[in-house]
Amino acid sequence: MQAIYVDKQIPRMLLVKAIKPLWRDVVFSPLSPARFAHLPDPPLPGPRWLRVRNRLCGICASDLSLLYVDADPRIGPAALPGNQRFYLGHEVVGVVSEVGAGVQAFRPGDRVIMDTRFQGATCLSQELDTLCPHCQAGNHSLCENASLGRGPRGAGGGWGDSFTAHESELYAIPPDLSDEEAMMVEPMAVAVRTLLKRLPAPGQHVLVLGSGIIGLNVIQAARALAPGCHITAAARYPQQQEMARRLGSQEIVADGDLFAAAARITAAQVYTGLLGSRMALGGFDVIYDCVGSAHSVQQSLRLAKAGGAVVIAGVKLKPMQVDLTPVWYQEVDLIGLYAHGTESWQGQRRRTYDLTIDLIRQGRLRTAGLITHRFPLARWRQAIHTAADKRSGAIKVIFDFTP
Repeated sequence: MQAIYVDKQIPRMLLVKAIKPLWRDVVFSPLSPARFAHLPDPPLPGPRWLRVRNRLCGICASDLSLLYVDADPRIGPAALPGNQRFYLGHEVVGVVSEVGAGVQAFRPGDRVIMDTRFQGATCLSQELDTLCPHCQAGNHSLCENASLGRGPRGAGGGWGDSFTAHESELYAIPPDLSDEEAMMVEPMAVAVRTLLKRLPAPGQHVLVLGSGIIGLNVIQAARALAPGCHITAAARYPQQQEMARRLGSQEIVADGDLFAAAARITAAQVYTGLLGSRMALGGFDVIYDCVGSAHSVQQSLRLAKAGGAVVIAGVKLKPMQVDLTPVWYQEVDLIGLYAHGTESWQGQRRRTYDLTIDLIRQGRLRTAGLITHRFPLARWRQAIHTAADKRSGAIKVIFDFTP
């Protein structure tokens, strides 16, 4: 088994954090907790476990955050017991190559993607007799028993040739989807869940802050699920600006002055304080923050209309110092989400993946043009450099394991 992983070795992580400002490629050196390794294929750890051989896998910003040791051990989730080794790569489509004697949902040759495999253990993967309320509701990323440590965990990930998983951690891909569409189901499902956390009404002004792959998918999810809203996208790089327009954004803000854009687009009144702080009265009805940094969250709150909402879809694994006064002063709702699960849509409860695949089939979510670079695993360093530096023209960079 080939795999790229990060070991939870705090001294190495702190060393890399100290050196990285001077030598960014320290993450590829022996000093790093990250490794590219050739390991023996692990045996299936139980009768309901199976092995998957990978075909395609995307490089996600959350994987890059782990690789580049951007995570801060002071964050809340770091207090929870969990894996000491993080296998990178979750936007993956592969083929089942081996099944345990107790597997009922899959057989060799089935195409699958990761469902809950990268989110952590669940009541189902630990084979608990009683499910927590979130697992009962189909929102396994919120599992209350995730840190019990019952039973084995899978080995390998999408940044490698194969991985093992409990059958409950995978999702079967229908035959009419291409490998590229299948691989994009996961990031598109995150965008669909983002929209459904606060669905804009017809005529409302939406701001998508950040036009990486999640932001671009949020734009097309907004166009698919809330076609009557007005979409503004903040996009830094030319390829993001062009794609944002193609996917349905009516306005593109490329210069970074979102307060000026709010005044022009929404007729908000923008005020500047003596110490340089800025605040909009009026502003955007819903803001989807697809960056998730302290700066972007604070800016989003100050740009939101009174009674509006900021939905945080971007992930930063570090504590933040943020001015939260708009939450009470303007009654702005601050909403988070993690991955995907089960949604309420048009009077039905549906899995996010099922709804996302329906939208792909209908042509309302599109993958064309989103995958800009492909690399074999042997060129993993070049692939990571390309994905990490958007000046390369990258939108989605993938590993391709197909012959």
